[in-house]
Amino acid sequence: MLVRARAAAVTRALPGLRRLWRGGGSGAAACFPLGRALLGVRGADTAVFLQGLLTNDVTQLAAGDGPPPAAAAAAAAALPRALYAHALNVQGRCLYDLILYRLHESPEEEPHILLECDSSVLDAIQKHMKLYKIRRKVNIAPCLDLSLWAVIPGEQAGDIASSLAKCADQAPVLSPDPRTEVMGWRVITKKGVNLSEIIPGSHVGNIRDYHRHRYKQGIPEGVKDLPPGVALPLESNLAYMNGISFTKGCYIGQELTARTHHVGVIRKRLLPVQFPAPLPTDSIPEGADILTESGKSAGKFRFGGGELGIALLSPHVPLWFLTTNQLLTLPTCSIIGAVCIFVLQHLHYGWRVCGRA
Repeated sequence: MLVRARAAAVTRALPGLRRLWRGGGSGAAACFPLGRALLGVRGADTAVFLQGLLTNDVTQLAAGDGPPPAAAAAAAAALPRALYAHALNVQGRCLYDLILYRLHESPEEEPHILLECDSSVLDAIQKHMKLYKIRRKVNIAPCLDLSLWAVIPGEQAGDIASSLAKCADQAPVLSPDPRTEVMGWRVITKKGVNLSEIIPGSHVGNIRDYHRHRYKQGIPEGVKDLPPGVALPLESNLAYMNGISFTKGCYIGQELTARTHHVGVIRKRLLPVQFPAPLPTDSIPEGADILTESGKSAGKFRFGGGELGIALLSPHVPLWFLTTNQLLTLPTCSIIGAVCIFVLQHLHYGWRVCGRA
């Protein structure tokens, strides 16, 4: 049985939603059915079990023991509803990108956490977790009766507090996207619910528009952007997306990640890229090399759609670096066998980089 998000918690979170509602994209809110899978982890050892597998501090989602009932309830309400994290392999490379959602409301309730993941690796994640389960008191099962939505508010001002509070029975989880504010909200509903009928003035958006939005922000999502066993967490900007804790202690893949963090040398990072025109379908293979004009390696193209995408680029590649009203002209870069590449403003991380071939 799902535990409903409390209306009070929804109301407390609304100031950030109102800001997004007024400062987001054009028009009213767009609701995108994502089609990503949801995996439930439930049981007394849920937090301890996930703590040893994931990069972030899962105890942030746990309602701790000890305080009086009233204080415990208040503390639980103040806890985040969602958390971003990656599962790594023993070499410290990303296997799966996850968003965790807390369903339990108080220490008296059995811990219950949902894991959002790429639907193509749902079975692989279950096997991975069951491999490390051993004697932990947890139950791992997919949640096939739930659907996941992303809500990107638009420019039109609107107060949707009442509608969100009223839909708690149909939408058990409502949370700001834990990665960055510009990605709006995550909403989990019962299967078959149309979220646009609950939020006044909203509409169901085209999923391509959702991917365009996150590519513009440089937000990777799924196995296309983060190939399992290939991507490194700090190169994938996990620290900038609130997806890693450097104080939580040991977890699988922690050694290489911590060493890289403390050394402070990250040679490449994921950056948003844009082409002058939409690319034909499958015109650029995943992992295609990006070269400078002189033929030196600058990075690899990960994935994209239309004229937008995401690429792993070295900060030392000869691009134009745009500072305040200054443009430092350096040699240019391109993708093998493809048209020229542009690197967009990276609004979320505070970088402003652009280039052309």
